[in-house]
Amino acid sequence: MTTQIYRDAWGIPHLRADSADELARAQGRVTALDRGRQIEVERHRARGTSAAFLGITALPWDLFARRVRLDDTARRCFATLERKDPETARWVRSYVDGVNDGLNELFRGGTSAPEFAKSGLAPGRWEPWTPLAVWLATHILFAGFPAKLWREEAIRRLGPDSVGLFAADGPGTSGSNGWLVSGARTTTGRAVLAGDPHRFIEDPGVYQQVHLSCPEFDVVGLTVPGVPGIAHFGHTGTVAWAITNAMADYQDLYRERLRRTGAGVEALDPDGSWRRAVRHTETVEVAGEEPVEVEVVETGRGPVVIGGPEGLDGGVTAPPGVPPLAVSLRYPPRVTEDLGFTALLPLLRARQVADVDRAFDDWAEPVNVVQAADTEGGLLHRVAGRVPLRAEANRVRLVPAWEPGHEWQGWHEPPRAGPTGDGIAVMANQRGPAAPLGVEFAPPHRADRITELLAGRVKWSAADMPAIHMDTRLGSAAPLLDQLATLTDLTPAASALRERLLAWDRRMDADSSAAAAFAAVRGAVVRRLAAHPAFAALAEPPAYPEVFLPWLALLPRVAFALEHLLRAGELHGSDGVEIDRTEIVRAAVEKAAATPAGVWGDTHRLAPWRALTGTTYSDTDQQPGLSGDHDCVLCTSSVPGLTDLSTRGPAARFVWDLARREDSLWVVPLGASGDPGSPHHRDQLPMWLKGDMAPVITDFTRLEPETGSPRTRRPLHEQHVDGFGTIRVLPLDPAADAETVHRWVSEERAAFWGMNGLTRAQVAEIYAHMETLDTHHAHLVVGDDDEPVALLQTYDPAADRVGGCYAVEPGDIGIHLLLAPAGPDGDRPGWSAAVMGVLASYVLLGLDRRRVVVDPDVRNEKAIARFLRQGFVAGPEVVLPEIDIPDVFLPEKRAQLAFLPREVAFP
Repeated sequence: MTTQIYRDAWGIPHLRADSADELARAQGRVTALDRGRQIEVERHRARGTSAAFLGITALPWDLFARRVRLDDTARRCFATLERKDPETARWVRSYVDGVNDGLNELFRGGTSAPEFAKSGLAPGRWEPWTPLAVWLATHILFAGFPAKLWREEAIRRLGPDSVGLFAADGPGTSGSNGWLVSGARTTTGRAVLAGDPHRFIEDPGVYQQVHLSCPEFDVVGLTVPGVPGIAHFGHTGTVAWAITNAMADYQDLYRERLRRTGAGVEALDPDGSWRRAVRHTETVEVAGEEPVEVEVVETGRGPVVIGGPEGLDGGVTAPPGVPPLAVSLRYPPRVTEDLGFTALLPLLRARQVADVDRAFDDWAEPVNVVQAADTEGGLLHRVAGRVPLRAEANRVRLVPAWEPGHEWQGWHEPPRAGPTGDGIAVMANQRGPAAPLGVEFAPPHRADRITELLAGRVKWSAADMPAIHMDTRLGSAAPLLDQLATLTDLTPAASALRERLLAWDRRMDADSSAAAAFAAVRGAVVRRLAAHPAFAALAEPPAYPEVFLPWLALLPRVAFALEHLLRAGELHGSDGVEIDRTEIVRAAVEKAAATPAGVWGDTHRLAPWRALTGTTYSDTDQQPGLSGDHDCVLCTSSVPGLTDLSTRGPAARFVWDLARREDSLWVVPLGASGDPGSPHHRDQLPMWLKGDMAPVITDFTRLEPETGSPRTRRPLHEQHVDGFGTIRVLPLDPAADAETVHRWVSEERAAFWGMNGLTRAQVAEIYAHMETLDTHHAHLVVGDDDEPVALLQTYDPAADRVGGCYAVEPGDIGIHLLLAPAGPDGDRPGWSAAVMGVLASYVLLGLDRRRVVVDPDVRNEKAIARFLRQGFVAGPEVVLPEIDIPDVFLPEKRAQLAFLPREVAFP
């Protein structure tokens, strides 16, 4: 068996190879092919170089990535991996080799990746530690250490009671649902695992469905693009596992006293001595702007992420005569130089929950709650990851680095739990086994609702689980509805709205007008509370680096802590004045009654985050309305009072069946491909919206091998033309397409193509040689039913003999076009023009070129006339010189040049 890629109906890659290393290389390659744009953005984010193509909006992240030393930490962790586990290090290298293979294949010459053309992003080279850097960049803010900045400000400005008042699963945190049903509670007698990770919904998605098979293991699961293996959600056939965020606190912020000396920068240590800090300067390139220098300083606690020797960027300042303050971050991978990647291969090889358990003993970052089950009845419910032992103050707020007592003293033993007596275990970021390790947890509503639903049936099957995923009952509605129930003396319209909401079933369904009305009242309450003078001290966040601002904004904090704020016995501001919540709710319901809402789905729509541009979709009005809300099991989160658009929600859904893996289910919000031109870019969205899920296919005989046939090939461009159907531009496969191309070029009508008389093998050899070039590319154009309709060649005129015959301009692209022979009924009227229009869209818009040049033989009057009808402007007649080099012979040719500027083709 050789390495082979298969695809199912949703374009999900299923990979087979002879060894784990070869399989890792195949996984890297297919990730680059399917998610090349995405993983290149993540590589730049990990290195702190994304502003070089995204511009000034990406600068805050790049400055943070440099200061927190993400790339350097990844290098150190990979060096540890090489010493500790050479086999896994080699496996990671194989994955990286595959990524580089795929990027070279995808981006060769820049013409095979049209989705990159307008971004300014060019392919780079992945290093062995890049997957570790991507993992770090993805999770460095996962534990929400900036929440300590919020607590610090809240305590300083409102007093210590404010910590509990605003405690919540707030901005920037990520959660998940997960539940385990033991075999005693299933129709098959074997366990079922199900859940959905809640993260920002990105385009492309943060999770990638994949099937990895080699003689050692056969695993399906959800992987993070850019990282080998399957870390979070997997099923090996005999054991399956899943995770949620444990909400543990394992990152500390230290206030540092720094001073400059002739030798550099020194930091004050707990023993009273000044110790030299590591210090250097880096330059961050910014597209369209001057480069920005950033000073990188690291003390004995960790990298300085806020301020420097001259003081904080904002916030608390030091008293007179005391050295200025800065803030450093201490996080486990930086301390241990170990990211826990030694767990990845053992997870793939796991056969029982004991194997999964041992693998997660090595886990480091992030800290997760793990559930697992196997076919022998084994069950696992534990916490995995490193949480330091240290003073309680470290967990809550910033602590002084110069005072003793705040050092790390080892690691917590990961807590363990198990199913309840009724055979279920539920994890939804609530206080559970991880309670001793955290400070703030999600409210228990999602966990309680899942538990309630599971209790409603004696036996469950895998097919029953999506109904739980899609449950919309809002557990956090009670405090606001209780406030509404106390209101009297309302206007008739407000009174009617009050009665309607008190009778509401509390389901946040997209077609529910009551849900929309509740959201309108809730949003108005949030805005009024956030604007109340009692909270004025928190209205303006300190001038900390911009990357931390989501944790420091008052309105989102009020929105996600609304339950606490409405239920607190008495609510006072910094001035001691009590906040009249009854009057705030009264004003909110009167306002909502005066401006009737439609249905919840009118405003609650999906707004995926575009990783490349750093923006949400602008076409959210065209997105279907969403059901669900932040505290529903269907956790489609918005920010009440700010927007009803949902940027966070189920980044995937899964059901792992331990009785029969083929009965497992999965879905992602958009699709398997990150290429907007791919048919698999958003083909799972309708399923995701409705709560449907795709079957997990593990039988390779039911899958299409990616052998180069048009049906399985990834399209470079796809366009529907009225009256002619869909036309797709595919990369030419020299071997698979040789028969078709040889048949076309051997016909008398193709004499000007210059290949009459060549054998099929010679034609294949020519295009195989072209495939090695960075400047010339061949494409097969297909119509409906994947019927080949044209051969397209693109080339860089400056690297072609035509470039010596005219003044090549920046943005020029050359093409050669050979249309397929007409069918028995002749060429359909307008068909040639339709094909040429699609190809013009591909080369001018998709590849972002300014002008197309063609050079047909002057005797080929039919081709010249066709180009002129398409809008080409005739240029001079030229003589293209003969070329006779190894693998290529082109005779002298008298050609008619013609040009099609983009502004003419697309005015």
